[in-house]
Amino acid sequence: MSTLLIIAILLLGFIVVFQIAKASEYVSVLKGEKKTFEQNNRINGFLLIAFLVLGLIGVYFCNELYKGKILGEAASDHGEKIDTMLYITLAITGFVFFVTQIMLFVFAFKYQYSEKRKAYYFPHDNKLEIIWTVVPAISLTVLVGFGLYYWFKITGDAPQNATVVEITGKQFGWIYRYPGKDNVFGKKYYKNIDEGKLNQLGLIWDDKAAHDDIVTNEALYMVVGKPVKLVINSRDVVHDVGLVHFRMKMDAVPGTPTTMWFTPKYTTAEMKEKTGNPDFEYEISCDQMCGKGHFSMKGIVKVVSPAEYALWMAKQKANYVMVFPDKDPMAKPAADSTQKVATTEKAEKMIAQN
Repeated sequence: MSTLLIIAILLLGFIVVFQIAKASEYVSVLKGEKKTFEQNNRINGFLLIAFLVLGLIGVYFCNELYKGKILGEAASDHGEKIDTMLYITLAITGFVFFVTQIMLFVFAFKYQYSEKRKAYYFPHDNKLEIIWTVVPAISLTVLVGFGLYYWFKITGDAPQNATVVEITGKQFGWIYRYPGKDNVFGKKYYKNIDEGKLNQLGLIWDDKAAHDDIVTNEALYMVVGKPVKLVINSRDVVHDVGLVHFRMKMDAVPGTPTTMWFTPKYTTAEMKEKTGNPDFEYEISCDQMCGKGHFSMKGIVKVVSPAEYALWMAKQKANYVMVFPDKDPMAKPAADSTQKVATTEKAEKMIAQN
């Protein structure tokens, strides 16, 4: 029923537009084609100027209304540089936009049809072509140069004191891995992946370096003011780690690890105060269409103080221990204590019987 109603409305709209066009044609015939053309030309000229003024006012109003409110301040050192490049790009392209649009509408009004003026035609002008080719080429070269410079800094070698975290995308979530006390990631093999046996990344248990690796789906933890290097992988299809608050973004490609690093500037608690949002959380989004559950692929980033990070790490269990609980060194004292209590109780019973 709704489909038929939509078709009927569209058909009625077409008929109305057609009738208006026919009426305009009849009016033109009655008034005279030339007079009607000149009148419409003047009206269109004034409408173009009105559109220009209203458009510029609208651009200014939207800029004032939403400036700094959509993304907020960059929360990383590299993010500040990305914002600077964005502002430079907007300044250059904005200047060109305003100049060209104002000239477009003003020229359309000023040089509208007139019997007293004849259009001047010239097919070629070397000077103009050189100007509008060389100037944009130089501007774009400078912008691309700055972009490449910061790109190599973001994807280059991280400082030696950087915290290294591996983040792996899967349909449809994120897996985070932290090296243990040895600060070395253990080896992994995709055929070893078995979520039923708590081995999400396919760690190779014969590799002792993997025994203290911490694997979690909870959140990506990092220390404020300390560089963090992300080693990015994918377990199935191409994903993309999007960190909008830090202005960072990197593809997660199956079989091809990618990296990026940055230094967070504010803790999650500080951002809650800065934004006035008590529920604020740094987020990880998947910025690459990866399947029907793509919309739900959201991760949380916790930026904390060094003490909070140390406390959180102390509470984590290595993936190896979760798979083999009997190998947990922290469980042995508890077992020994239980055995000691049982032995004591047994001895007390024997003494009572005697």
